[in-house]
Amino acid sequence: MAAPKVETEIAELKYFAGGRWRASKSRERQAITNPATGRVIAEVPFCTAEEVEQAVEAAAAAFPAWRDTPVTQRVRILFRYREILDRNFEELSRMVTREHGKTLEEARGSVRRGIEVVEFACGIPSLLMGETVENISRGVDTYSIRQPLGVCAGIPPFNFPAMIPMWMFPLAVACGNTFVLKPSEKAPMTATRLGELFAEAGLPQGVLNVVHGAKQVAEQLLAHPRVKAVSFVGSSPVARYVYATAAAQGKRVQALGGAKNHIVVMPDTDLSSTVEAIIGSAFGCAGERCLAGSVVVAVGEVAEPLLAQLRQRAARLAVGDGAAPATEMGPVITAAHRERVLRYIDIGESEGAKLLLDGRKGSAGEGFFLAPTIFDEVKPGSTIHREEIFGPVLCVIRVKDLEAALAVVNSSEFGNASSIFTNNAAAAREYCSRVEAGMLGVNVGVAAPMPFLPFAGWKGSFYGDLHAHGKDAVRFYTEQKVITSRHPWKEGTR
Repeated sequence: MAAPKVETEIAELKYFAGGRWRASKSRERQAITNPATGRVIAEVPFCTAEEVEQAVEAAAAAFPAWRDTPVTQRVRILFRYREILDRNFEELSRMVTREHGKTLEEARGSVRRGIEVVEFACGIPSLLMGETVENISRGVDTYSIRQPLGVCAGIPPFNFPAMIPMWMFPLAVACGNTFVLKPSEKAPMTATRLGELFAEAGLPQGVLNVVHGAKQVAEQLLAHPRVKAVSFVGSSPVARYVYATAAAQGKRVQALGGAKNHIVVMPDTDLSSTVEAIIGSAFGCAGERCLAGSVVVAVGEVAEPLLAQLRQRAARLAVGDGAAPATEMGPVITAAHRERVLRYIDIGESEGAKLLLDGRKGSAGEGFFLAPTIFDEVKPGSTIHREEIFGPVLCVIRVKDLEAALAVVNSSEFGNASSIFTNNAAAAREYCSRVEAGMLGVNVGVAAPMPFLPFAGWKGSFYGDLHAHGKDAVRFYTEQKVITSRHPWKEGTR
């Protein structure tokens, strides 16, 4: 196999420890490719154990002073960071497209959602407030406070190089913790730039540190005695491992896993708007997101007209370089990932599903492209229904009524998100009450919560107790103290 071509003069990423960007001494390197061209755009080193140790120790050394920094001063830095992110919004968006492949419109949306988490973190003085009960006994008051944990670590995935890192370190730092971030080795450029911009905002040395690598670096962070909490987003098997490994050592863990999100379509829905929502949910970001609608459950007589319109619209999707204005769907992340998705299409055929639209015809070229694929008559419990494909493949299951639809959805081992499309309020209410998933949409294709609410996956989609962003994240990154205080008083003074 020929080596990938170099797109431009490539840069080697550095790691960030103790306020300094440093060249790694590691000999292990990985090429970062532009998924639209297949060409090398940068090189990431896999940090040595000594370099990871250096970053963790820098975070530990910075913690006491940062913990004692008044919350109002911490917030001023976050406000400056938010302004700097806004000034660099277009640069960050284009960087996401270049290293991940998603369309520029999708990249802009994801960067904006990340910035919204920073905005939420700017409200940390109110979010950190405790509770007070006066006079629980004569002369005795009780109150609670929240305090930071110490060194926290974040291990985000490749599919949202800006947004998901910003789910993690801004809130942790706002709460008074210090942080070590290990971006995905497949798409580390944007997260590295986020670190540069945070330093530009005036963040003290050692409060945020960035290391690069793969499993070995992650394992070191999971095992390090100075790391008190770990935030992870990735596949469910790895999320389960991260949770079990870190929690066994007494660490706080929020491990967000994979998904198999179902979209239930009722016969009374408005078809034109429903089709557009499903197309965006299933094929947006080339299906590489944990909120992608990857299974449509068509109820009753809606199946035939729905599938006709879905097939027609998906076949017209413009697949290409995400940086091109006309592109509606970009490539998948790597050649290896494309091969993985292609194998699932083969499996779907072997299981007897009807291939309504074959995306393999769009897999040619230098980039890692796949066109949309739609399977009809998918059997509940089959491999392509059960397993997360993480690509532009949509499965359709036909059922007779809402009760049968609920049975299909709730049979999944995942419980990240689900949507129902209907004009019947009673059906929508029944569905939301009984479906076993944490983020629900009614006539909404991607049920993504805003940053002031939790990213509330259920079942095999989440391991831990406190979810990412929202008040859950504030609780995750802090410990609570309850103080009972006695104030003696003399008889007759009250």
